[in-house]
Amino acid sequence: MFQTYSFLFVAVLLETFGSACLQSSQQFTRLWPTLGAILGFGSAFWFFTLVLKVLPLGVTYALWSGIGIILIAISGRVLFGQKLDAAALLGLGLIIAGILVINLFSKTATH
Repeated sequence: MFQTYSFLFVAVLLETFGSACLQSSQQFTRLWPTLGAILGFGSAFWFFTLVLKVLPLGVTYALWSGIGIILIAISGRVLFGQKLDAAALLGLGLIIAGILVINLFSKTATH
């Protein structure tokens, strides 16, 4: 199971990388960030399929999107200076709470 969650985390990191490259690509007008976005998203989806061999789609996608939203918000702040207001931070906190509920209390979190 550790390997499955490791693959999920790698997938999320690659998706975060792809999203940062997408922002930097300036609507696909810059070559290297565009290639980074394609490579990041393609690799992320490949790792995502490995996770789906073990975990159900709903749980996997909830974890993928929740962790991804948080990492992308952090990278947006660090790389692009995009600040979040209190409402956005509260929303991210609720996402984290949802992820914890799924992983700590749901029987569907394991396949």
